[in-house]
This record gives sequence, structure tokens and C-alpha cells, in this order.
Amino acid sequence: MIKEFKEFIARGNVIELAVGLVMGQAFTAIVRALVDNIIMPLIVAMTGQTKVESLVINIASAEVGYGLFLQAIIKFILIAIALFIVVKTINTLTAKNKPAPEETPVEAPTVEEYLAEIRDLLAEKAEK
Repeated sequence: MIKEFKEFIARGNVIELAVGLVMGQAFTAIVRALVDNIIMPLIVAMTGQTKVESLVINIASAEVGYGLFLQAIIKFILIAIALFIVVKTINTLTAKNKPAPEETPVEAPTVEEYLAEIRDLLAEKAEK
């Protein structure tokens, strides 16, 4: 059982997943700092509010708070853009490193082979 566990952990996919998870958390911290310390203060300055979390819309007697939702959307979009760029870059780099598949030349049938095929088809048709 311990041997199977060691084999499972030693697989490349598990290690790559662990590295990806750690990198994702670190990247999330960067995006959170960008959104919380740069983008949200700019939005607060434009709206005149003290905090993004306090952005609300009053509808009749109800108060709809959209500040936290706005903040989550901005974080999501920034993370999605960054991941798109990373994946696109990796795909471009791996495509450049892949060897081009070797094309095998397709030999066209000779006139004699075409004639033999026509003869055989005519013979089959005549038998029917």
C-alpha cells in the first residue's frame, strides 16, 4: 500500500497539480492586491464612496449592495485574462517546439493500374 502511494505521488500529474495549486494561490494574492489596492480605490474615487463594499442602490425600501459583487467580477476578469495569456503563451511555445509531422508522399496509381481497375469493374458488371 505504501509502495502504491509512493507511485501515485511520484506521478508527474500529481506534482504538476500541486505546483499549479501553489502558483494559483500566489497569483490570486497578486490579483487581490491589485484589485483591493489599485482598482477599487479608483472606483471609490469615481463614485465618491468611502469603500467599494458600501456601494449600494436603494430601490423603494430595499437596499441592494453591489460593491462586493463588483469587486468579485473584477477579480474574476483579471484572473481569466491572465490565465488566458499564460495558456496562450504555453501553447505557442509548445507548438514551436513540436517537430512537424513527416509527410509521406502518396503515390498516384499508374495508367496500367487504372486500366486494370476499370477492367475488373467492367468484368464484375458483365457477370451480374
